[in-house]
Amino acid sequence: MGRRPHPSWHWPVGVSLSTEIGYQRAVYSPDTWTWEIRPIVDKTLGRWYLAFNPALERTWHGPGVAQGIGFSPGVKVGYDFTRKINAGVEYYADYGRFGAFDTLHDQQQQIFAVTDLNVSPKWEINFGVGIGPTAGTDHLIVKGIIGRRFSWHKPSPVD
Repeated sequence: MGRRPHPSWHWPVGVSLSTEIGYQRAVYSPDTWTWEIRPIVDKTLGRWYLAFNPALERTWHGPGVAQGIGFSPGVKVGYDFTRKINAGVEYYADYGRFGAFDTLHDQQQQIFAVTDLNVSPKWEINFGVGIGPTAGTDHLIVKGIIGRRFSWHKPSPVD
């Protein structure tokens, strides 16, 4: 989820920034163009992995434009059972718009039991099964991520 800053910085946590610009046809969502910016702060403590993602979301085209910026935090706690297998819990939410959070009943909240397979430094494999305990969320969710990591610089001897 995150990347540790350069060792010479001596930061106590890893930090990274993920952004996503999305398009979906109006038949699936009236908000066709959206943007998300997701800061990621993480920490490894022995075999434990902790991450916090205070994501901000904005609709650029559709009825949601007038709602402004939404807050959708995520949290992950994982444990390395082996060097290649990490399992844990992930929490995702959509609290609604800043200044006017949705009621708990209408918020989207999801809790997942997940597994990460660390098969290569270049690949991310994550899958899990989750529940949505609020009325605004699907009650049973299955998710999977296969991601490819890219490096935009030549590694230095300390990378």
